[in-house]
Amino acid sequence: MNILTEKFTTPYHSAPFNDIKNEDFLPAFKELIKKSEDEINDIVSNSEAPTFENVIEALAYSGEQLDVVSNIFFNLNSAETSDEIQKLAQEISPLLTEYSSKISQNEPLFNKIKKVYDEKEQYHLNEEQNMLLNETYKGFVRSGALLNEADKEKLQKINMDLSLKSLQFGQNVLASTNAYFKQITNKEDLAGIPEAILDQYAEEAKERELEGWVVTLQYPSYIPFMTYAENRELRKEIALASGKKSFDGGEFDNQELIKELLQLKQQKAELLGYQNYADYVLEERMAKSPVKVFDFLNELLTKAKPYADQEIEELRSLAKADGIEELQGYDHTFYAEKLRKQKYDFNDEELKPYFPLDQVQDAVFGLAGKLFGLHFKERNDIEKYHEEVKVYEVSEAGSVQAEEKFKALLYVDYFPRKGKRAGAWMTSYKNQYKKDGENSRPHISIVCNFSKPTKDTPSLLTFQEVTTLFHEFGHALHGMMADTQYPSLSGTSVKWDFVELPSQFLENFCYEPEFLKTFAKHYKTGEILPDEKIEKIEQSKNFMEGYQTMRQLGFGLLDMSYHTKVAELEGESVKAFEDKYTKATTLYPTNPETAMSPSFSHIFQGGYSAGYYSYKWAEVLDADAFQYFKETGIFNPETAAKYKVLLSSGGTKDPMELYKSFRGSEPKVESLLKRAFG
Repeated sequence: MNILTEKFTTPYHSAPFNDIKNEDFLPAFKELIKKSEDEINDIVSNSEAPTFENVIEALAYSGEQLDVVSNIFFNLNSAETSDEIQKLAQEISPLLTEYSSKISQNEPLFNKIKKVYDEKEQYHLNEEQNMLLNETYKGFVRSGALLNEADKEKLQKINMDLSLKSLQFGQNVLASTNAYFKQITNKEDLAGIPEAILDQYAEEAKERELEGWVVTLQYPSYIPFMTYAENRELRKEIALASGKKSFDGGEFDNQELIKELLQLKQQKAELLGYQNYADYVLEERMAKSPVKVFDFLNELLTKAKPYADQEIEELRSLAKADGIEELQGYDHTFYAEKLRKQKYDFNDEELKPYFPLDQVQDAVFGLAGKLFGLHFKERNDIEKYHEEVKVYEVSEAGSVQAEEKFKALLYVDYFPRKGKRAGAWMTSYKNQYKKDGENSRPHISIVCNFSKPTKDTPSLLTFQEVTTLFHEFGHALHGMMADTQYPSLSGTSVKWDFVELPSQFLENFCYEPEFLKTFAKHYKTGEILPDEKIEKIEQSKNFMEGYQTMRQLGFGLLDMSYHTKVAELEGESVKAFEDKYTKATTLYPTNPETAMSPSFSHIFQGGYSAGYYSYKWAEVLDADAFQYFKETGIFNPETAAKYKVLLSSGGTKDPMELYKSFRGSEPKVESLLKRAFG
């Protein structure tokens, strides 16, 4: 018997990691795909007249165990992968793509869906049911249900190729990141780097059985080096290594893969009747069209560019004093840190002792308690996929019956490992939904790459890492607060340019003195972060905001250009295309040896294709939403209660309508400009 194919007997039906073996996955997927196909066949062969219940609802609840096992497998592939898991992914992804295509192109099934859709007026559906019906119908049409048989086959092959090539892209980036390390044996080469970071580099060397210190391209290793290392030549060398990830013509190069992925997306769009892939994607987003996205990004570009130019000029002046005539990209973080210290008289290393990871986690848990009545209790009896992972039972205060009290499981995984991809993300192992009178609660996970504790110190976070944890926890709240009927409309299953609102919104609390004083305490002395440092954090909130805005706009414009102008790539290199469409946002000389596209996992592996703009789009939403909290009091229970409705509603309503019911009006871009540039 395969443990993955039955409902789990663990607490809250959580993933039974201790008993899962890699060899269980492939047979489990095959069996569960067959079981799910049988469920679809039951819907199709039902001799009763099609209704909302026996077609749309039945479809919404089908494939439950397959979804759970898919979540487990692909989350492991991101957070605790191995050669064996990556090989399995190459076998499993095509099976799932084929299964998905079979459903979306099942003509008798679509005919039943279309009949219910055409006759929806007779069903007197509520708002959520109506949304499910519309999304189901649209989903089938957008997946090729109206195509002829030959084109359906073409689409199925395209989807299969996209699935495999996206996986390959991510595996190449991970392998390329892991392939590089820099051993340093002369301590003078590490001048300027704080002792705590040196300890980290020494431990990395020890793990590799090497002398001295080792710097890697993993975020907690790379960023401190670029920030503090006085040795400019070494900064250049390591920055070049980072910029060459999957762009060096070697085994893990992604340049041809990018062209193949973009061609496939263009073919898919044209097959479905769209001019380009961005048109296809944006039809289902708040922004609606590429023109609106370009206008939005260019409006911000016009307003942010003067601020960015001014910031770079300040850095140039600093660098000139050190004899540097031409400032380069690999100098930016170093001189930005110098300038910040000069202006605000603090640096990240000074702040880190006030932000031990456990305290920051307690703070974000406490904030969720204050705003939404949530409690967090660590559970040591719930299985996990790695010893560093912790699991919390989340409950809601004020519930009477025990079964109503349980809200979610939360897994947290904070430290870098060889088998974990870079960055930070929130994901889920199980969706929330209601069925047969039971509210089945979600299992949510936060994965980060913070500095590990050493033998002498706990894990201490930079202030940026503090905001990262709040960001991912904002996503987690969206998942944990979910309270919808259907799994496909639950939690973060919202329009993609709405999904970053809860995450970016929560970051705002990190800059509030009233809140900071509750948790920013020195891990050794217990001293509360002094007022002058809090004031400096507030003052520095918008430090280099022009530069950061230009960087994000560059990513957004490049992404949108890739997905609207793919024909231009035929006779052009990825590097030339990238330089061309980021030129307006580029603040430093470009280097012919580096490109960011070959490691731009968000758009070539993740779900941000033609959607990277949504980070900035959501910043408008989050600035406007937090402005409302500021006006009413940041812990105001009535405002929090209205925001809780927004979080718990998932994708059951149009996001703009949902936002307006919370705020009372549409979001204003001025809220972002005011926050960013005063």
